[in-house]
Amino acid sequence: MKKSFSSFIYGFSILIITVITIASAGCANMIPPGGGPRDSLPPVLVSAIPKDSITSFTGNRIILNFDEFVEIQNAYENVIVSPNPVNVPIITSRFRTVTIKLKDTLEPNTTYSINFGNALRDINEGNVATNFTYLFSTGSRLDTNTVSGRVILAETGKIDTTLIVVLHRNLDDSAVAKDRPRYVAKLDGKGNFQFRNIAAGTFALYALPNDYSKRYDDTTKPFAFADKPVVSPAATPITLYAYQLPKIDTVPSKSKNTAATSKAKEDKLLRFQTNFEEGRQSLLKDFTLTFNKKIATFDSSKITLLGPDSAAIANYRIIADTNKTKFTILYKWLENTPYRLILRKEAFADTAGTTLAKNDTIRFSTKREADYGNVRLRFKNLDLTKNPVLQIVQNDKVVDSIPLAGSEWSRRLFEPGEYEIRILYDTNKNGKWDPGKFFGSHIQPEIVEMVDTKLSIRANWDNDREITIK
Repeated sequence: MKKSFSSFIYGFSILIITVITIASAGCANMIPPGGGPRDSLPPVLVSAIPKDSITSFTGNRIILNFDEFVEIQNAYENVIVSPNPVNVPIITSRFRTVTIKLKDTLEPNTTYSINFGNALRDINEGNVATNFTYLFSTGSRLDTNTVSGRVILAETGKIDTTLIVVLHRNLDDSAVAKDRPRYVAKLDGKGNFQFRNIAAGTFALYALPNDYSKRYDDTTKPFAFADKPVVSPAATPITLYAYQLPKIDTVPSKSKNTAATSKAKEDKLLRFQTNFEEGRQSLLKDFTLTFNKKIATFDSSKITLLGPDSAAIANYRIIADTNKTKFTILYKWLENTPYRLILRKEAFADTAGTTLAKNDTIRFSTKREADYGNVRLRFKNLDLTKNPVLQIVQNDKVVDSIPLAGSEWSRRLFEPGEYEIRILYDTNKNGKWDPGKFFGSHIQPEIVEMVDTKLSIRANWDNDREITIK
């Protein structure tokens, strides 16, 4: 009996071990191999109901099926429907399907396009089906006309890819401010645009920000216009130069300076700052004293400028800015030379009669000529008939602007640093860039051309460059 029971236990154990082994082996076979290449392909359209590029379309719903799970991101910002609808279609995604529900009554004999821009992508890897477009026509054929071109910012020669380009059938100037555009196109990464599958006809062409209104209802918005109506199809690309008018500050000066005034009240002492560069006076800039309060009384007899031999210097001037907070000392500084500026405390007083806390002596030295670089630029293909002005730019700010009378320009002392170069074609010869004017006059902005060459100025170095204007 004991032997029989022991045999049963032994056999049962063998059976359990066998079952577990088989089950484990089965589970192991179900685990997919890891690794493999990353999916880098965008979603591909498998089928469409109705089919893509269909004619005689009469429905209001479109179903697109793709080869993988997809999603739509920022449809309102990315998807462009042409002709521009009154009511934006509702676009949704679920699994592999995108559904488009049209809310407008469709026009007869009209080609429609729905361009998804960067909105359509796969869920797993985020691969974008760039500019995926669905076409249909309510007529018997599809329109195939195109209009293309580029948008450049007139003031800088750069591009702004957030702008859009629009076509209006109404050629009156007022249409761009009051009406919805007929067609809308986005810019690519190089500032290029292209209208595809549009009707034949004559249009007014504009560039605008991609905001809700898609209208030129604010002159401080970037804006561009074509010189003449565009006939579709247009064989030659069209370049638009965008400009914007400066914003007018309508805030009263008292309100605008509230924070500064409050801070000045807290600080009852009269203080100033200098504009020294690394503790030294620049040879290229004037010496300035900037005060924390408006100066009401200034007595130049209480100020003395001493040279290296402690002798008083007489041939200098001090001028105040319009706000009476900055005072500039005009003098031709010698290089690598020590100076002293002696300020008696009564030299400056604010509106409350507060003077400097004590007499002060500012000791400083000027920079050396070797701290600057010499610059010589030689231009090829420069059109002097267009009144070119050399603009030297640093951190998007024009630091120097020089009208060019010839194909060469040089300067003995220039601040070291990295600069961009632009050429302004100064139509009215006033030495600065001027924006355009559209309503009533159609005056294009002055054009600034970016130069590909970067200007790197080294101290104590002859910086000689040849620049080709394309």
